[in-house]
Amino acid sequence: MEVVGLAEQFDLVIIGGGPGGYGAALYAASAGLNVALVEKDVVGGTCLNRGCIPAKAFLETAAVNRHVVHAADFGIESSAPHVNFAVAQARKQKIVDGLVKGIGGLIKSRKITYYLGSGSLGADRTVTVALADGGTAQAQGRAVVLAAGSVPRTIPGFDRGGPIMTSDEVLMLDYVPARLAVIGGGAIGCEFASTFADLGSQVTILEGLPKILPGLDADLANVVVRSFKKKNIDIRTGVSVNGHTPQAGADGRGYTTVHFGEGESLEVDAVVVSVGRRPYADELGLVSTRVSVTERGFVEVDEFCRTGEPGVYAIGDLINTPQLAHVAYAEAILVVKDLLGEKPMPIRYDRVPWAIYCHPEVAWSGLGEEAANALGFEIVVSKHQFRANSRAQIIGEIDGLVKVVAKKNADGSAGQVLGVHMVGPWVTEQLSGGYLAVNWEATVAEVAEFIQPHPSLSELFGETMLSLTGRSLNS
Repeated sequence: MEVVGLAEQFDLVIIGGGPGGYGAALYAASAGLNVALVEKDVVGGTCLNRGCIPAKAFLETAAVNRHVVHAADFGIESSAPHVNFAVAQARKQKIVDGLVKGIGGLIKSRKITYYLGSGSLGADRTVTVALADGGTAQAQGRAVVLAAGSVPRTIPGFDRGGPIMTSDEVLMLDYVPARLAVIGGGAIGCEFASTFADLGSQVTILEGLPKILPGLDADLANVVVRSFKKKNIDIRTGVSVNGHTPQAGADGRGYTTVHFGEGESLEVDAVVVSVGRRPYADELGLVSTRVSVTERGFVEVDEFCRTGEPGVYAIGDLINTPQLAHVAYAEAILVVKDLLGEKPMPIRYDRVPWAIYCHPEVAWSGLGEEAANALGFEIVVSKHQFRANSRAQIIGEIDGLVKVVAKKNADGSAGQVLGVHMVGPWVTEQLSGGYLAVNWEATVAEVAEFIQPHPSLSELFGETMLSLTGRSLNS
């Protein structure tokens, strides 16, 4: 393909239109920079189109079904609900399309040059774009940000197609599989397991490690396991999958038998392969540059997301940092500030907020009890159950707890907050106070001064902090 004309000049050229990429574009444009954004598919990336947003839309559908099933507990007599998942799919897509349109409007209003095509980086910070319409263009930046994102990992013997799906395909379903196997018990796998169990599927999780949600504080993980068992989710840990035998189904969709463990098998209508995501540096070129890529496919960067090539940064799932959309946003802001010479503070990845949107929800920031002990901290721990919280009882969601890990002062009292861990109703919306406490290195005594509204779920966070001062109200 012949390149048309000379390379157009920009302050910043970004390859990838996901949260990191469009975040960097919008933030840089708001700072007055001349920006170009290259995206091969649809702006919004995995998070908006095939990840966070559609998955949470399905989780909300599952929550509505769960509420209707238990409506009689609140004095509302109703007939048994029927799940029309085609409507849920249409609703999800409407949300996604609206958000994509909104981002597109922001890109246009901030006069960001948008290239629809696949970008590759060559020498002198020059990006060659294979345009979707078949043409080619070049854009040269004073700086370049690589934000190509990630794609689902697969496992041998489980190629996509028919009943075998990754997170991409399962989010396009318009029906609820009667029997579902989820391979992988991490955050994404548990969200899908929770969703479809609440919609009526018979769900089995197959996890190779000794427990699901590895790395999560044990007290939180135990609550999730107990709640999943109440949903009749069958959790098989310490097992490896060995392949599957597909069968034709009368409904035209087919089904398959999954083989795992020591000669065990499971007949299911669908399989979700959820074993993580890999960085997608496949089409970035990087010819004649000093950008380094590890054996695992991650682009190597320093604490300011700078690559080995001067003026070239990498952010988001492309680098070996937490694969979270909000972390990609933070990296986007960090990079633009660094480009502007504003000397930003590096991101403290050990303190970023985490959220898992299964039911019950999980959220945390900072060190868990086991991790703090492993690092040699002398700690004080306090935890309180949601079942004692008035708002939790009112909404009928009493499973869960708040746990705070703090440094132990020389006198034995609790000092700096090291970690805040929550599992239970809407904890993803409650974590901000805990994150601020951890990130600002606040002490227990300082946070205990904060007044929590009553009645509220957030009171449990306040009560847990207050108890660490040696005094309390309700505990």
